[in-house]
Amino acid sequence: SSQAAPVFALPTLGPPARTMLSRLASRSALAGRTPAAAPAFAAATRHLHAARPALAAKVSPAELTKILSERIANFSDQQDVQEVGRVLSVGDGIARIYGLKGVKAGEMVEFSSGLKGMALNLETDNVGVVVFGDDRAIVEGDSVKCTGTIVDVPIGPELLGRVVDALGV
Repeated sequence: SSQAAPVFALPTLGPPARTMLSRLASRSALAGRTPAAAPAFAAATRHLHAARPALAAKVSPAELTKILSERIANFSDQQDVQEVGRVLSVGDGIARIYGLKGVKAGEMVEFSSGLKGMALNLETDNVGVVVFGDDRAIVEGDSVKCTGTIVDVPIGPELLGRVVDALGV
């Protein structure tokens, strides 16, 4: 008494997967089953078929153009891009930074440790930054970001006759 082989419906299988499944089914059918059961199992694999994917909803060209135009118009509003570099080396109050291509001479930069510095030596592949503070808090690989402001010291009648350092302190 032979049992009827179950019929499987696998809607996500493509032609290569169906072919591989058929080969595996025929190998297992011939390896461990009686010769009478092998054709029944092989016949069951013929019923495997993939369902057609659902057709995508159609969008008119005018709607698509409108959606894309809105996204492009809002693109600059959504992005707040900051130029970020990495510390190559630090020593004697000078940090060498890689990756700050748009930095200006005299621009204030901020290290990931919170220290600030001023970009002075602009070279093609790196930037020399004077560190305002203890450079031992900065290690190789730390991130550095441009602030977009040129270093300046505000002056006024309050400073008249006083001795101040380069930062105005």
